[in-house]
Amino acid sequence: MATKVFWAKGFDGATIDDLVEGMGVGRPSLYAIFGDKSTLFMRCLEAYRDNLGKQAVQALFGPTDVREAIRSLLRFSVESATDHSSPLGCLMVCVAPLVEDENVRRFLATTNEETTAAVAMRLKQGVEAKELPTDFPCEERSRMLLDMSRGLVVRARIGVPRQNLLEDADRAAELLVEMIPRGLAVL
Repeated sequence: MATKVFWAKGFDGATIDDLVEGMGVGRPSLYAIFGDKSTLFMRCLEAYRDNLGKQAVQALFGPTDVREAIRSLLRFSVESATDHSSPLGCLMVCVAPLVEDENVRRFLATTNEETTAAVAMRLKQGVEAKELPTDFPCEERSRMLLDMSRGLVVRARIGVPRQNLLEDADRAAELLVEMIPRGLAVL
């Protein structure tokens, strides 16, 4: 698969020969179907987002308790980043930000905005269910949650053991909902 080739070698490191071999297609077929390497990479990012995004939404919106939803999302990030069937880390966190392409940058920015909004919506559901205080900073905490998730993914990429990351994910989830500064501006 092209996704695994890009994930393992990076965009710049993946050659057309690597992609042809990884996909099991001929060079003319690759060009006929995708046009160029950049178009193929964008298709991989879109498919990756769609597939992993559905699973992340299930992790976030599946649990009825907001604390468990936060924990579930962070654990999902660790589990997907340490899945033995693919390279460590995440294509969108560890590879795509290094690509110098305006379409990729725009895609990442849009995906980040959509993901942040979904997490904020789930936190607002926690406020409405009185699981979180009425003044809970949903937008700020959604960004923090995603930053923590990405940090766990990067640590997975450098080889931190899954069990350590899962323990840290659990602690991070508690930190996000329990450590609510009163009377202070939340960054």
